[in-house]
Parts: sequence; C-alpha cells; structure tokens
Amino acid sequence: MREYYAQDGYPFDEGQSRLALGALIANEAFGCVWVIDDEEGVAGYLAVTLGYSLEYGGRDAFIDELYLAERARGRGAGGAAIEVAEAWCRARGIRALHLEVEPHRDQAFALYRRRGFADRGRRLMTMSLAAPAP
Repeated sequence: MREYYAQDGYPFDEGQSRLALGALIANEAFGCVWVIDDEEGVAGYLAVTLGYSLEYGGRDAFIDELYLAERARGRGAGGAAIEVAEAWCRARGIRALHLEVEPHRDQAFALYRRRGFADRGRRLMTMSLAAPAP
C-alpha cells in the first residue's frame, strides 16, 4: 500500500491502513482483497468494497485500490485481477462495479475501457467524515 500511495503522492498512515485493511479482510460484508503474485512474489493487490445504489437497483461495488508493481504492468495481471473482481461481484448479485483513475494514468484508463468500464462524464466528489489525524 505504501508503494501505491507514494506513486501519486497520497498521504499514507500505516496504522490507519492496517486497521482499515484488517476490517475489510475480516468482514466480507465490506468487500474483499486479493494479493496478486507473479514469479518474483507479491506483485500487487486488488481491493473491492461494497455499497448500495438506488441508481443501479441494488448492491454495487467499487474497485477501491488496484496496484501492480512496475515489473508486473503491461503483462495481463491487471486485466486478470479485474476479471476476478467481476466474477466475485457477479456471484454476489452486485449490479454495478465502479472505479476511479487518476487523469494521468493513460495505461490504466485504457485497460479499464477495454474491460468494459465507461466514463459517465461525472466528477467524483468526496467529503471526508473521518476525524482529522492528530
């Protein structure tokens, strides 16, 4: 996670990340996490979180994080990870799978388009409800 956050300059709090990831792993009602391996070992991870959408008529999911180490990019691991997430969601009756991508991540954007994701012309806006870090 530290590597993933560092590539785009996101703040990373190891303690908070451990708690959040632990809760996700412990409770399938929140979603699921997969570790992506290659011949050299751990190559990344994929985290899918669950929600509910009136617009989509029921449960929806969000690819919250998909990270691949540089060595694993462009070799099919990202597409394979998305296939796993899609199958997992379909098996649970999830009606929509969402994700967000940084504007400068052209390779990732192209992968997501090939996998069937569409830009709906909306802007993701977020209000943080978490207490600020001390």
